[in-house]
Amino acid sequence: MYKAIHLITNENNEETLDKIIDYIKERYSLETKISSNIFQINENNDEILYLLLLDDKNTKEFFKKNLNSSIKIGLLPHEKCPKIIGNYGICTDINEAIDDALNLELLTKIDLLKCNEDIALNRISIGDMHGMNRLDYNKNSKFQKFKIFYKNLKELTFRTYTLTTSKEQSIQTVASGITILEHSTIINKQSAINDELSIHDGKLNAYILAPTSLFSYIWYLVAIFFYQKISLVSLPKSLGYIKTEKLTISSDDILDYKIDNCELHQASNIELEVLKDCINLHLGRVLKEVVSANSNNTEEKDVIKVNLLPKGELKNILINNKIPLFKKASDDDFKDLLIALKDNSKFSTTYLILMILSTLLATTGLFANSAPVIIGAMILAPLMAPIISLSMGVIRTDQFLLFKSIRTLAIGIFMALLFSSVYTLFIPLEQITAEMQGRLHPNLLDLLVAVFSGIAGAYATSKEEVAKSLAGVAIAVALVPPLSVTGIGIGLGNIDVIYGSFLLFITNLVGITLSAALTFIVLGFAPVTKAKKGVFYTSIIMTIVAIPLFLSFMKVVDRNKYLEDLNSIKNITIGKEKIDLNINTIENRKDNILVDIEVISHKPLSLTDYNIIKNKLQEKTNKRIVLKVTPIFLLN
Repeated sequence: MYKAIHLITNENNEETLDKIIDYIKERYSLETKISSNIFQINENNDEILYLLLLDDKNTKEFFKKNLNSSIKIGLLPHEKCPKIIGNYGICTDINEAIDDALNLELLTKIDLLKCNEDIALNRISIGDMHGMNRLDYNKNSKFQKFKIFYKNLKELTFRTYTLTTSKEQSIQTVASGITILEHSTIINKQSAINDELSIHDGKLNAYILAPTSLFSYIWYLVAIFFYQKISLVSLPKSLGYIKTEKLTISSDDILDYKIDNCELHQASNIELEVLKDCINLHLGRVLKEVVSANSNNTEEKDVIKVNLLPKGELKNILINNKIPLFKKASDDDFKDLLIALKDNSKFSTTYLILMILSTLLATTGLFANSAPVIIGAMILAPLMAPIISLSMGVIRTDQFLLFKSIRTLAIGIFMALLFSSVYTLFIPLEQITAEMQGRLHPNLLDLLVAVFSGIAGAYATSKEEVAKSLAGVAIAVALVPPLSVTGIGIGLGNIDVIYGSFLLFITNLVGITLSAALTFIVLGFAPVTKAKKGVFYTSIIMTIVAIPLFLSFMKVVDRNKYLEDLNSIKNITIGKEKIDLNINTIENRKDNILVDIEVISHKPLSLTDYNIIKNKLQEKTNKRIVLKVTPIFLLN
């Protein structure tokens, strides 16, 4: 327990001072000495408590004067010390604050953040962090939140920064702003950080806001303004993070920065250093757990998460305040991908052999009505690679990729049609199997399959770690089987088979090309301005293809509606005979509906009975019904 109290204050309110002195004397039987000079600390005695009743500025000056001294400090709430109260959990009730200041269980060594020659209680702000430095943001209405959100979206600017850590690691980047925190606590509501950064770990925590695309920036704003918290566990991609003892920040021009969100300063270089355990301070009771954690404090390593910060060509784009809609891929990523796509676009003997074998396998499977065989042909087919290369050629207007990919695709298509049609001529079968039939009526659902497959194909191609998924994409989109059915149609001379199956192939081709192209744009492999022309023409082709697909899809919708209506009639009674009805399939024609139906009865039915059944079904659909009846008799 302390034996003397030195109250350091500029307070002129005698009533407040008398209240403090009386409380200390009555509760703790201690005399209190009052001084207004924060720079004259002559007694360095463990039995003396220096009790500060000062504003934020003078408290920081007192800390600065007594760095690394052994004096013990307590804090009292002052109307002009909101930062002190918030950072160190000081009770606003002055008697409770005195109790905390005299409670040895709340005494601990704390770190202080030094910025050039000044002391920061908690935070240094450089540039604009767009909501991360907010004050009383939660008090804003929803309209005000959206207004601030939109304002930030319009005012994003960048400048160059060089950051040098305590380990002499130098990071050059461009950023909108940088925030440095010495610590954050559960009672510090001004921070958007959802992590409790230690008050005595000897490290500062720097957050660098550098969105590399408009989408990543919008996601950051959503996290700040609406979710209201971010965490180191799931740090937005727009933020870089550095945890270190010292940090030097410089730029091409003079830097403006704020200390604790109030004092504006300027400097060419900002020298930041955490002074570890430099002050003996009584914290507020709400931070009792922080004091307990001090005894278990271990040295932490530096943490540097800056891999996603802008670099290379992207830095020049951002410094001109032209943030791209999507993130631009790195030069290394683009170089490796372009080499792979150029290889894939070239015609080769291996490609030709695989194309012929997959076509023959698919054609055999179609005639055999064997799904496993057809799936094997899908995996073997090499068509996916040149289509993905074509999509990159479209968005980058790369003549080499366009020419090579189209040439390779054209040869592959021609060989598939040739071998499947010739193969059909040598097979003494003319029946259209169910596997063939399933590829004769493409609709919008097939286009969606192609679109999703194109997205997956482009993503898998650009990410080496998921390239093994390309086989699954090939199975999903099924490029060769429709071509084989077209070849079968040519061999049989069946126009309907040729039209339906080739429309499905074109659907797959266009859908994959456009969706893969858009995926490459999103992944940053081409600027939107450069890709507009290729995407526009591909979209026109897709729109043209989508017209018959839409009409076919509406037929599917109508067929399902009719089937649902007809299935509601499970049985019908004619005379005293109960007759069960089981509808197998229906075919929605222009003037009528062909219904394949099983009629289950105990005795043969007459033509009149069948007409009664037909009329009952017609009442349900309001359309002429043609029955294809399979009678089934039940014998007792």
